[in-house]
Amino acid sequence: MNTLKRYLAQEILSGTLLVAAALLAMFSFFDLIQELDNLGRGAYNLGTVLQFVLLSAPGHVYEIAPVAVLLGALYALAQLTHNSELVVMRTSGLSMTNIGWALLRIGLVFAILTFVIGELVTPISERYAQKMRLKATDQVVAQEFRSGLWVKDGASFVNIEEVNPDTSLKNIHIYEFDPDFKLRVVNNAESGYFEKNRWNLHDVTQTQFTEDKILTQRFKQAYWQSVIQPDLLNILLVVPEKMAAWNLYSYIRHLSENHQKTTRQRIALWSKIVYPTACLVMVVLALPIGFLQQRSGGISVKIFAGIMIGISYQIVNKIFVHIGLLNDWPPFASATIPTFLFLAGGIAMLAWMEHR
Repeated sequence: MNTLKRYLAQEILSGTLLVAAALLAMFSFFDLIQELDNLGRGAYNLGTVLQFVLLSAPGHVYEIAPVAVLLGALYALAQLTHNSELVVMRTSGLSMTNIGWALLRIGLVFAILTFVIGELVTPISERYAQKMRLKATDQVVAQEFRSGLWVKDGASFVNIEEVNPDTSLKNIHIYEFDPDFKLRVVNNAESGYFEKNRWNLHDVTQTQFTEDKILTQRFKQAYWQSVIQPDLLNILLVVPEKMAAWNLYSYIRHLSENHQKTTRQRIALWSKIVYPTACLVMVVLALPIGFLQQRSGGISVKIFAGIMIGISYQIVNKIFVHIGLLNDWPPFASATIPTFLFLAGGIAMLAWMEHR
């Protein structure tokens, strides 16, 4: 019995890894084609492009993991059905429940692996990839508006026209308001860099507004204490969906403390928590399709069905995220409803097979 379970697990594992490698190669090729448009800009040569594609690979592994598990399990089960090996396993005493638990254990392994890649590998590799690309092409890190990056820092609003890949700043404008929201001080600095838990600003012009006069002073150097730190600026290199959950949680706290909207970040946080469980959901979906007899559909039909289910899951996920953002739905619902819907579908298909 244990030998049969190990054989089944080996077949599904090899099938999943094969599908994952094929999908990763396809997405990496698409990345390469897209990056060739920037080839020759600054120091962005072919070697740098290939490094960028390589560093972007963990993010794709995280995204394709549930689909790879689904297609890998379907391919392995379809092959076993085609060769009548599943029939032999069943007659040898391996029940459908035993097979289901064996598949769920494999799904759990991939769920844990997906979580580890999403938390420990993807945020770091994505940050390095973006830094390298921006540095090579002489671009700025973040430019959310034409005027640059805007950040709320307590009672101040900070406008940074350029954030360089090394988190040094250029053209910084700090607007300080009093408790009655009247403009009190405007500080303009040509550049700044972070050291000893504070920003070192150069060529600063300070304009103070009082009831009867405006006072302007100039300083070659000034120090600025702020909650804005390089770690926060580094977050801007990575979209919320590819950030580590802890960094995302810290960023949400910063935005909340400054009374800024956090819906997208909260949806991304819940998605980070729920998404690895999609590997288990895909195993549940693979079971009823894989157990269909050969006359009910060949291997190619089952694989096609798996591809359509995988694509549908990704599309529904994106749709719920965007609808949740537009309609201000609870972040938990926007992030988890698609996974629960597909899980319910898989359980319904299993129940239907049991009653056939």
